[in-house]
Amino acid sequence: MKSVLQNLWPEIEWIKDEDLRGKVYQCWDYAIEQSILTPKDLETIPFSLLIDEKHISFMNHKRTAVQLSVEMAKIMVENFKIDIDMDILIAGAVLIDVGKLLEYEIVDGKLTTSKTGKLVRHPFSGIAIADRFGLPPEVQHIIGTHSKEGDLGKRTVESIIVHHADFVSFEPFQNEKTLRR
Repeated sequence: MKSVLQNLWPEIEWIKDEDLRGKVYQCWDYAIEQSILTPKDLETIPFSLLIDEKHISFMNHKRTAVQLSVEMAKIMVENFKIDIDMDILIAGAVLIDVGKLLEYEIVDGKLTTSKTGKLVRHPFSGIAIADRFGLPPEVQHIIGTHSKEGDLGKRTVESIIVHHADFVSFEPFQNEKTLRR
């Protein structure tokens, strides 16, 4: 399964800490094992069931959010001389939607959100998966605060970056009122 995950998520290899990298792989392996979806499905399903943008897959959105996170962090380090833990940032960015794999079911041949997915949204199930494999609290924090569920808490610098990268690769497609040229 590791070679399948390496093809799906080449960005995981950007994590320098071998132990952390291994735990990120374990999280994705577990989530896929528990999901009705296969790795191949992740390359073809829409990135959100709320948006009718069929040409943007789940993995296209996810990988874009990770890549944006890394580039934003590099610019911030260069321009502001602040400390950003790139391994934590990358691990968190890769894992923010791992819980989504537990949210889906197929009804009448159509991918939909399960009852569990409606009650326990992916930031919560994602934290549970990350905790199961011993990911540090800094990574769990990014998973838990990347979406609207984290709006009431304080975010770390890494979480702020990932949160915005995720929404930058989501909001332009959120509704038909978005201005496009």
